[in-house]
Amino acid sequence: MMVQASQPARRRVPRKGDLTEKRLLRETEGLLATRPLSTIGIDEIAKAAGISRSSFYFYFASREALLRALGEHAQNEVFASAERWLKRTDEPAEQAITRALSDNLALWRKHGPVLRALYDARASDPESETQWRAMARRYIDATAAQIETERKAGLAHPAPPDARRLAAILTGMNLRAFYDASLEPRSARHDRELVQALATVWIRAVYRSAD
Repeated sequence: MMVQASQPARRRVPRKGDLTEKRLLRETEGLLATRPLSTIGIDEIAKAAGISRSSFYFYFASREALLRALGEHAQNEVFASAERWLKRTDEPAEQAITRALSDNLALWRKHGPVLRALYDARASDPESETQWRAMARRYIDATAAQIETERKAGLAHPAPPDARRLAAILTGMNLRAFYDASLEPRSARHDRELVQALATVWIRAVYRSAD
């Protein structure tokens, strides 16, 4: 019996709407790199993306909704980069934490205008506040779970403090440090020093001394 070879799956061609939405996201991120969201009009965003103002509302209800979409992409990238430590297996803890922090900082360098805009929008946009808090909880919960894993393995300091409280302090420290660093000119030396300082705090706060 002859078996017919299966045909390779056809790659889906992005729809026009998909491409337009990506353009809106890309152009807005570019505009945010130069000035605050409050000074960027919907007309300007639409024009940069090659569509009309009315067409803009087909994709997003407001500038803030567009910012939240951008922020979700950026936040997910930052969270994924942290998984080097959050899902640590055989990699030494200090190395995993240092590399995760370095990757986090690199993403704040890349998406700083978006992440800062979303963080700052919390004061005036309840939905942005909700989104940011949800991501913060996700990060804190995952960090607390990893601290508990390291404690069960006998590698980390036992409680107290409570793992979640410690996670909130450490991740809050990262946020403030990365937010401020993303406002400064890029400097490889400064970034290395910042990552090393943060890593030192994390290692000493979480892990038992090797001595």
